[in-house]
Amino acid sequence: MNFQLFEKEVQEVLEEYRFGLKMLETELEILIKEFTLKHKYNPVEHVKSRIKTLESIEKKLIKKGFEVTKESMEKNIHDIIGVRIVCSFLSDVTDIVTMIQNSREIRIIDKKDYIANPKDSGYSSYHLIVLIPIYLASGVKYMEAEIQIRTVAMDFWASLDHKMRYKFPGVIPEEIQKEIYWCSQYVKMLDQKMLAVNETLKKSQEQER
Repeated sequence: MNFQLFEKEVQEVLEEYRFGLKMLETELEILIKEFTLKHKYNPVEHVKSRIKTLESIEKKLIKKGFEVTKESMEKNIHDIIGVRIVCSFLSDVTDIVTMIQNSREIRIIDKKDYIANPKDSGYSSYHLIVLIPIYLASGVKYMEAEIQIRTVAMDFWASLDHKMRYKFPGVIPEEIQKEIYWCSQYVKMLDQKMLAVNETLKKSQEQER
C-alpha cells in the first residue's frame, strides 16, 4: 500500500501541517525577538524549517514497520514538521529550551537531550517534540512537530556526517565510523572551549563597567 491510493486525503492533512509550521515559525520568531530585547543578545544564528515529503514519510513508515496510511502517518511520524534552531554557544541551548518551555502556544510533549547523552555515532543535539495549535473553521487542532536545537559546531558536524553517510549505500566501514566519532569529540571540546572564552569575555566586560 502507498499514499497514491488516498493522496487527496493525505494532501489535505499535509496542508494542516503547513499551517502548523507557519504558526510555529511565527511563535519562535516572537520568542526570539522578545528574548533579544530583554537580554540585548540574540542567541540564534539561524533557523531552518521544512515539511517532510510524502516519499520520505512513506519510507519512514515502511522502515519502522507501520502501515502506509493517513492515520498511521499522523500517529507514528513525529517530525513531519521539522525546525532546527542553530545557536552560538552551549549555554544558548539551555536558554532556547527555557524560552520554548515558557511559550503559551507551544506545548512540549517529549524531550531528548543528545548533548548530555550523545548517540553512539557522536551525534549531539537537543530535541523537543511539541504540539502547536492551528485555528480552523472546525475548531482548534494541535499539530505535532520536532524542534532540534544545536550549536554551530554541532550543526557543522551533523551536516558533514549526513553527507558522508550518503556516500555509503551499505554499512560504513568501521575505521570510517571511528574517525567520524572522534571528529564529534573534537567538536564537543571546541564547544566547551568557546563557551569558556565567551564567559571570560563577559566577566571582563562586566568588570569594566
